[in-house]
Amino acid sequence: MKNKLKTIARFLLFLGIGIFFIWLFLHYLTPEEKKEIIRSFGDAHYGIIGFAILLGVGAHYLRAVRWRMLLKPLGYETGKLNTFFAVMIGYLANLALPRLGEVSRCVILSRYEKVPFNNSFGTVVTERAIDLVVFLILFFINLALQFNKLYTYIDQKIYQPIEAKFNLTFSLAGSFTYIAIASLVILAALLFAFRRPLLRIKFINKIWGLIKGFWDGMKSIIYLRKPLLFVIYSLGIWALYLLMAYLVFFSLPETSHLGLDAGLATLVFGSIGIMLVQGGIGIYPAIVAETLVLYSVSNIKGYALGWLIWSSQTITIILLGILSFILLPVFNKNVSHEKA
Repeated sequence: MKNKLKTIARFLLFLGIGIFFIWLFLHYLTPEEKKEIIRSFGDAHYGIIGFAILLGVGAHYLRAVRWRMLLKPLGYETGKLNTFFAVMIGYLANLALPRLGEVSRCVILSRYEKVPFNNSFGTVVTERAIDLVVFLILFFINLALQFNKLYTYIDQKIYQPIEAKFNLTFSLAGSFTYIAIASLVILAALLFAFRRPLLRIKFINKIWGLIKGFWDGMKSIIYLRKPLLFVIYSLGIWALYLLMAYLVFFSLPETSHLGLDAGLATLVFGSIGIMLVQGGIGIYPAIVAETLVLYSVSNIKGYALGWLIWSSQTITIILLGILSFILLPVFNKNVSHEKA
């Protein structure tokens, strides 16, 4: 009972955070601006959004195929359908609580494919390590491509208001840059110098353990039969995510002129929103709106677009997750845990 209450409390907490972000954004909008957002939903080209959804499903399928590659060296040839169903149910569970999806899909493979939980969970950790690396690569590529835009945005939205408020006579932007670089160098030196005492601290030791786990997951790729194909699948997953976001731009006239660079910025910053708040509810559209300000798209249209991207992704996960729950026992009814 205590664990159930904790689960319910965590779910309500994340849901409450998402609702708060929705309220926070809408609170400062005029009635006309709210009507404009609703009009954008009505004017959107849903045929384009439907095609973008298919790309998203393709990314989910690639994830299932990639997961099967990680399970093969362990001696488990899982069925494609069962693995795909497990992935989709995992996505659905992750909408409710963090990390619940990883556990759920491993439980499903244990039940329908007889893959021991600990073995499959280890491959999920590897998957997460690979995705983190790809995300960081995309993050820094995006940072390099958008550096001037981001610098101008931060200067106008943060530095200049602070300078005006405190009547500063020097450039806060330039000073902050040098201070940040110097602080990072000093921090790195201190961490290296005191690494052994720091590792005795339980919290830091746990973080270091996670980092080592990620590194071990990365190294495990070399044991795959086709490591290059695995890398291609990993890049393909994120490429489809990028194209999915990019295609939705064409669903609204005000964003149809945007290029792949804007799609990459939306993917990267939107992904951060999903990491911060479970499922990205509430915060994802707000982040997309602020991101597209860099490309001279109004906050209102950017917010509407953010909701179109987020809702299309989320509805797809919900529908496919529920469908997977229904189809799993049907496809395995007369198979007795054989490959789907």
